[in-house]
Amino acid sequence: MSAPNYKQLTQTISAHLAPLHKSQPGVMKGFSDMGKAAMAAGALDAKTKELIALAVGVAARCDGCIGFHVKALVRLGATRSEVDDALGVAIYMGGGPSAMYAANAVAAYNEFSVPVAA
Repeated sequence: MSAPNYKQLTQTISAHLAPLHKSQPGVMKGFSDMGKAAMAAGALDAKTKELIALAVGVAARCDGCIGFHVKALVRLGATRSEVDDALGVAIYMGGGPSAMYAANAVAAYNEFSVPVAA
């Protein structure tokens, strides 16, 4: 099994969520607001919170979660070592299946870390 193309996956998911934003605006706004509140800097900074979210996404076997949180981590300047540490915790908590999704998270990190041509 090869890892998904995470750039394409996140774009596709975003496009597929658009109708829900129209048909369920309250629910989707509530979800967005909850995400903003949960990820806002507090006792933990935004990068640490994204590392936690990535680990949970890996343990939950959610490719979309992996894509969106790795994309955010790259934007926040997370190093490969920081991502790998979070993936180690995910593997510990989720066992073999998490190891398989951790491999996908590494592929996502590599994909999102490639500089975009100007």
